[in-house]
Amino acid sequence: MLHYIDSEKMGRSVHAWLDSRHHFSFAEYYNPANTQFGDLRVLNDDWVRPGAGFEAHPHKNMEVLSYVVRGELTHEDSMGNRSSLTRGQVQYMSAGTGVFHSEYNSHADEPLRFLQIWILPDRNGYAPNYGEYRFALEERVNRWLPIAAGANNADNGAPIRVHADIYAFATILTRGSDLEFIVSENRQAYMVLIEGAAHANDLLLSACDALEITEQTIRLYAAEESHIFLIEMAKNA
Repeated sequence: MLHYIDSEKMGRSVHAWLDSRHHFSFAEYYNPANTQFGDLRVLNDDWVRPGAGFEAHPHKNMEVLSYVVRGELTHEDSMGNRSSLTRGQVQYMSAGTGVFHSEYNSHADEPLRFLQIWILPDRNGYAPNYGEYRFALEERVNRWLPIAAGANNADNGAPIRVHADIYAFATILTRGSDLEFIVSENRQAYMVLIEGAAHANDLLLSACDALEITEQTIRLYAAEESHIFLIEMAKNA
């Protein structure tokens, strides 16, 4: 089963410094019927203007992935980490028992776009942790690049470990290429077409659209070069 999510109907927060699409209930977008998909609690598609960003704020008991689409993301946290990442690179933060962090676009004139992804942990109370991985863009061309996986799901080669039963992948499909993804029994997946245009089985998706995928094989065909992020997880109870 496929459930298409039109990006034009997503929640939206627009400020002088931020333009954000909310895939699930978040901030000004409140929708009690759309609070999460399995363990995926937040997926925000954030555009941040140059010199602006999210000032230091707290988080607790959440697994956070940040996937940089465009520009440069600069992270600082109360654990003493400071780092900047660019297109296709990923940072991971386990908020655990509590951490403060900030996320900034320190560039003078280049906008920043990144996916902010929150995943519910398998239990509360982990020690806070930070990590990052500087994937090369070519590693995901016309193939699924393993990005992150739960500690018990390490067999797929993902270098980032999270405290949740998930797999995260990315791909860049060249125009005219195709690729499939098989969702196993009792599993489901959430897919974001970050850039481009692609067919997913019989559906045509445009940039920023999303799909909920339940127990089936999905075949993607790139109508134009397409950049895709996908999270597979246990099915909703």
